[in-house]
Amino acid sequence: MTPTRHVIALVRRLLRQADHGWRQLVVAIALATFASGASVALMGTSAWLLSRAAEHPPVLYLLAASAMVRFFGIGRGVGRYLERLVGHNLALRMQSALRLITYDKLSRTTLLGRRHGDLLVRVTADVEAIVDLVVRVVLPFSSAAVVMIGASIVLSIFSPLFAVVLLGTSILAGIVMPWLAQRWSREADRRAVPARGELGDQVREMARCAPDLVAYGQTDAATARLAAVDLELRETEATGAWTRGVASGMQLLATGIAVAAALLIGGPAVVAGDLLARNLAILALVPLALHEVYADFTKAAQTLTRARTALGRVLDVLDAEPVGSGDRVVAEPTGGAEPVRGLRLAGVAAGWPDAGPILEGVDLTVAPGESVALVGASGLGKTTLAATIMGLIPVRGGSLEAPARIGYLAQDAHIFATTLAENVRIGNRDASEADVARAMARAGLSLDPQRVVGEEGATLSGGEAQRVALARVLVAAEQPELVVLDEPTEHLDRETAHALLDDLFSSLGGAAMLVITHDQDLMARCDRVVELDRWAVAGSR
Repeated sequence: MTPTRHVIALVRRLLRQADHGWRQLVVAIALATFASGASVALMGTSAWLLSRAAEHPPVLYLLAASAMVRFFGIGRGVGRYLERLVGHNLALRMQSALRLITYDKLSRTTLLGRRHGDLLVRVTADVEAIVDLVVRVVLPFSSAAVVMIGASIVLSIFSPLFAVVLLGTSILAGIVMPWLAQRWSREADRRAVPARGELGDQVREMARCAPDLVAYGQTDAATARLAAVDLELRETEATGAWTRGVASGMQLLATGIAVAAALLIGGPAVVAGDLLARNLAILALVPLALHEVYADFTKAAQTLTRARTALGRVLDVLDAEPVGSGDRVVAEPTGGAEPVRGLRLAGVAAGWPDAGPILEGVDLTVAPGESVALVGASGLGKTTLAATIMGLIPVRGGSLEAPARIGYLAQDAHIFATTLAENVRIGNRDASEADVARAMARAGLSLDPQRVVGEEGATLSGGEAQRVALARVLVAAEQPELVVLDEPTEHLDRETAHALLDDLFSSLGGAAMLVITHDQDLMARCDRVVELDRWAVAGSR
């Protein structure tokens, strides 16, 4: 688990990045203190006003207290509104800052191989934990501490002994019981956060792979895994709810003790003449309002555990060693050297950074205008070598020279639920409408650019989806000098595959092409066929 000091350091960093972060935090705490203090003062003033009015004094004696009741009544609502306004503004700004930091980290790494459902939960729900930390933990506890001490000091004017008792019950209800509740449910709360990520993984797997699960008869197994995660989450929630119930009961008992102490201490004091009778109501009713301030502290303490765990998971993403890089770094030619036009690999070793190489000694050259088919058994490392060539993961050995502009046609390119034009602009965000139309025409995609497609291209055929991916390559501001084709005809019928290949080779003529494929027809179109088996590391599969 991420140390607490790292979470605190993250919160301080976000406060510095938020606009006037520390100032907003102080203002929010002050407003929360005023709102809670006004609630307690309203109860005390109302108690005195009712008791004094029962003595039938001249009405002028009641005007000041009546004005104070109105002030505290209105001030409580206004103060709480302003506190929520300032507090949430600060919390949401901190959330935005954390989300930008997270996105910046993700943009500089491929993070290929990470569980996508869990990663999605980390960058959404776990990032939002900073809001809970500020709004549900820091502000209530900070303001309550001030109100607790202030109320005890004020009531010590009427009865020092009762002020000590009230302070003791306040510490019990506002500090001890939330702390105990947090300890009792700590493990369950810690498990709930990663379990939520596991649930995200299971839901994504079922949603994305539903046809395959049905085809292979794995629906029951997938449903059982989902139900197991759901059961774990329900058990953690039940543990937290049971703990909150017990702690709330103890808080209520502390409130009862405070009220009983007010009567037991204040009653004799009234009889002895040490306390005015009308002030006894203040001692008896103020604890009710004061302890109401602590009502949600048990849940807040549990929220602290979950927020700390969630932010720790975000820090794991921020501190993780990058898998490759998000943007390929291209060295500028020096000494008048000609820029690289084709692809040259000399003794290259390829593999993922967290494992050993799966390919070693790869010697391969692809000249401009040449097409080379890279073939081999599944799992041998063809896509790994392609990721290495594109700079997504670092070279593990040898030397690699590739041109600055590389295009990539993925086997299963993601299609977003937006217009075709916006999907094509993934290849060039600055492309005009004319550029998009031209790229679609070159890709053989005769569809309306403003047509909205479903999630993952649900409203497109397999051939149309591949042509959208090809249009992304063709819409680039400059023609790519090297194009990597990863199983471009996979899942396509023969007629569609032939039509796509005709458009591919006619559109990308002049570029060096590295084609990863199992398709015999596609191999026949290439100038050379290279077997990858010769460079496979023994035992790597």
